[in-house]
Amino acid sequence: MRGVHDQQLSMSCVDQIKQAVELSRKELRKILAHMCRSKAQLKAGGLYTIPGVQVEMASLPDSRLNGEEKRKEEEEIEDAESFSRAMQLATSMALSMAVQSATELGVFQVLKEAGEGAKLSAKDIASKICCSNPEAASMLDRLLALLSSHSILNSSLISDHRVPPTVHRLYTITPVAAFFVPNSDGVSLGPLVALSLDKILLQNWTELKDAIREGGIPFKRVYGTHVFEYPRLDSRFNKVFNTAMINHTTLVMKKVLESYKGFEGIKRLVDVGGGLGININLITSKYPHIHGINFDLPHVIQDAPSYPALVQKRVEHVEGDMFENVPKGDAIFMKWILHDWSDEHCVKVLKNCYDAIPDDGKVIVVEAILPKIPETSNAYKAVAQLDVAMMTVYQGGKERCEEEFMKLARAAGFSGIRYECHVNNHWVMEFFK
Repeated sequence: MRGVHDQQLSMSCVDQIKQAVELSRKELRKILAHMCRSKAQLKAGGLYTIPGVQVEMASLPDSRLNGEEKRKEEEEIEDAESFSRAMQLATSMALSMAVQSATELGVFQVLKEAGEGAKLSAKDIASKICCSNPEAASMLDRLLALLSSHSILNSSLISDHRVPPTVHRLYTITPVAAFFVPNSDGVSLGPLVALSLDKILLQNWTELKDAIREGGIPFKRVYGTHVFEYPRLDSRFNKVFNTAMINHTTLVMKKVLESYKGFEGIKRLVDVGGGLGININLITSKYPHIHGINFDLPHVIQDAPSYPALVQKRVEHVEGDMFENVPKGDAIFMKWILHDWSDEHCVKVLKNCYDAIPDDGKVIVVEAILPKIPETSNAYKAVAQLDVAMMTVYQGGKERCEEEFMKLARAAGFSGIRYECHVNNHWVMEFFK
């Protein structure tokens, strides 16, 4: 019968195991096996308890195992890791929903307002978000533990002086979570989460497999209309959509305006597909010498607010269809427009833009660029996820690689593209004649 060994490890061993906690079980066991052979302090089949760490030495590989046994054990470990990863994917919706719930409950805001480095328990947080549910702290703790496992929050343990001691988790905000808290401009990525998980857009995903098999746009298969027409039929969704775009646009454009200097010599700038005019308002606020044209469809323009720049006649709202013509200007600006449309539609818009600018004019495009070879970086994953999301709502809409942007430019008559700067996972490109 396997015995349970409770041994006092030297501090050097404790430190080594603590550092290994963040590693996979496979790597942890390798380190313990090495310690077993080198120090003769650990025994296979033992249960070792270290502050905050418990490791069972079941099936610990050692020098007595032959090559076949080691290979089999490595395969078992790999299979277990693969199963865990597959299970994570099968329940991945829980993470997105947890982020949305934490955002809407104000959890991230409470942690941010507590100050840099502040550590709060789930009970502390629950007391600040007006919870009447007696189980709120317990439920919140489970949700925050999930967020911590994805490095959205940091967590640590604290124990009281009882015997035996009771251990509690404490949570700290991270730079990632801070993006879900309104900043000094009052904007965050929270509304974009709300839009992505809105019931209207969630329904699209149920049609993706059939759209791949049979054709069509998932959104249109569900609702029978184009996503740009739907907001006129649903005022609630229209508000959710506009709020998300205002917040995302402000976050990105503030960074663009810090880095990109290409607006300095422009006198008349046309924002094609400018929506409610957020872009042109921010641009003309920094560059008051620019006369800005916010150009979009009539039903969009009718909801555009009156900005101070509009009152001062620096910004003008103009109704129209970019597939028919574009107002003339020294330069054209488009953010997150080309990724909504097929190559054919993009070329048509770009040709209209080409005709609307002088020989020394330019079309300023802000879009993400998708590398040709898939990567495991967060930057790639964010763009790839957006790319598939585009596929569920737009006919031909997609994120593009550099080569694809160049093909669009050449097809529309432009000589080339200048890649001016990269901010918040977006590229600022200049299409020139």
